[in-house]
Amino acid sequence: MSKFAAHNFSNQKALIRVDFNVPIKEGKITDDTRIRAALNTINKVLNDGGAVILMSHWGRPIKDMAKKPELSLADFSLSRIVDHLSNLLGRPVQFAADSRGDEAKEKAANLQAGEVLLLENLRYHKEEEKGDESFARELAALGDVYVNDAFGTAHRAHASTAIIAQYFDADHKMFGLLMESEVKAAEKVLHQSERPFTAIIGGAKVSDKIMIIENLLDRATDIIIGGGMAYTFYKAMGGNIGNSLCENDKLDMATELMNKAKEKGVQLHLPVDSIIADKFAPDANTAEGDNKNIPEGWMGLDIGAASVAAFSNVIAASKTILWNGPMGVFEMEKFQSGTKGVAEAVCEATAKGAYSLVGGGDSVAAVNKFGMADKVSYVSTGGGAMLEYFEGKELPGIAAINH
Repeated sequence: MSKFAAHNFSNQKALIRVDFNVPIKEGKITDDTRIRAALNTINKVLNDGGAVILMSHWGRPIKDMAKKPELSLADFSLSRIVDHLSNLLGRPVQFAADSRGDEAKEKAANLQAGEVLLLENLRYHKEEEKGDESFARELAALGDVYVNDAFGTAHRAHASTAIIAQYFDADHKMFGLLMESEVKAAEKVLHQSERPFTAIIGGAKVSDKIMIIENLLDRATDIIIGGGMAYTFYKAMGGNIGNSLCENDKLDMATELMNKAKEKGVQLHLPVDSIIADKFAPDANTAEGDNKNIPEGWMGLDIGAASVAAFSNVIAASKTILWNGPMGVFEMEKFQSGTKGVAEAVCEATAKGAYSLVGGGDSVAAVNKFGMADKVSYVSTGGGAMLEYFEGKELPGIAAINH
């Protein structure tokens, strides 16, 4: 049994760091996945007879307000999620209009068993992102037990994600259920993977994924490359890529990765064809193109049918699958069939017994868009955190609890 599950929170105030940085448009939450993901942790404390103090960030208020003077703190307030959270929990959620100061202290002190208090956006204070010790100490004083359930921010050494843990002894700091399941899923893929192990890496830039590819060369049997980054590899091999996305300063790096894969016996699979377009727009003219010879004035915006078929065969033979990054500009209907085809192949392999982990904002958005989130083994809530985990880095939010 996990430390969190074994702990009895009766008559204790659990200070839970959650990741409620959810998309909000015109005052309405458009995707509450991250809030729902924290409910099991919150409910376990309440069911034990404990009280819950929730703390989270939302956006980057200080940076964004400096850039856009028309924005105010109200545009970043967590007060906008109070009603929705109250409905999900089936009980009223109290709100403190600041995460520090008299109101937060008073409301936390008066909190009774079974009650929930949400603190205002932590990032209203620059001390949060700076990892300020006195701010962390103030937050720590509000609760009896510290629970980190925010995998999405585990890669940041912020006051509420890493520094705060030093003010609690080993018995009073722990991961929540979501954080435990995230770490377990990542560990399973990184350290207990059954072979063949296929990593599907997509996205726009090689430079964003270089570290993860390098780390996976020691673990995966197959690495599938998709998205805009594939054209940098083709240009490095001397292909004509037209107006496709390319990092010209990363051509040597692409060549080096291909050589390393060969040396280590890892199969690197590149898309052979693309859906090409005459402009980056939903109404562009499209055609099928050979990736070695895309005409001038045209750009690849999705992988083609032959690539989907080839990639699907590799995925079908896999026992472990990690997917990070889309195959094309799936947000536009004309360029979504590649990402959808790969998603279908991952779901089919999972149904036949493979373990599949999908992580990274765009891949998660894709499986949600296609209604396939429940057909893979695990969907990670942490984009940057998962990426850094698979790059082999120790995440401050995890280290703070473990050490």
